[in-house]
Amino acid sequence: MALKATIYKAMVNVADLDRNQFLDSNLTLARHPSETQERMMLRLLAWIKYANERLQFSRGLSAEDEPEIWQRNDHMGIDLWIELGLPDEKRLKKACSQSGEVALFTYNSRAAEIWWQQHQNKLKQYQNLSIWYLDDEQLAKLCEFGTRSMNLQATIQDGAIWLSDAENNLEIHFTAWQHH
Repeated sequence: MALKATIYKAMVNVADLDRNQFLDSNLTLARHPSETQERMMLRLLAWIKYANERLQFSRGLSAEDEPEIWQRNDHMGIDLWIELGLPDEKRLKKACSQSGEVALFTYNSRAAEIWWQQHQNKLKQYQNLSIWYLDDEQLAKLCEFGTRSMNLQATIQDGAIWLSDAENNLEIHFTAWQHH
């Protein structure tokens, strides 16, 4: 019998002062059995960073030809493609050719730093690619928010994300490895 995804619900209030974007969203995250808590919470944080009414989680790990999160336009084109982890350069090239904007969220300090050393020269050619890195310490604190039913407030200002729920408060700073 195949293992089923665990469903997480998140009520998220986003006040993005940098982009003048304000919205309340009820999100459903399906955590695949092979997905870690860290990865799922980073996926949620990536959604918050680019929050938009049209931004949707894709089929994720079960759909290799889709990003983790995407924003499609009225013509079914992709305006924003969000990837997680340490994908190969071919996948990022494909994403950059199919989408107006691509954002990659990396984590796992040692592996990510080695990956960046190996790929940074090649990736600089992609003008529409931003790469955000979240260190292990911040990611561990982010995971404290990860319950099956989340009620989160996020305020974004000057690139920092202030995240809070009934019990936790966290200020998050991504490191921009590449930003267009």
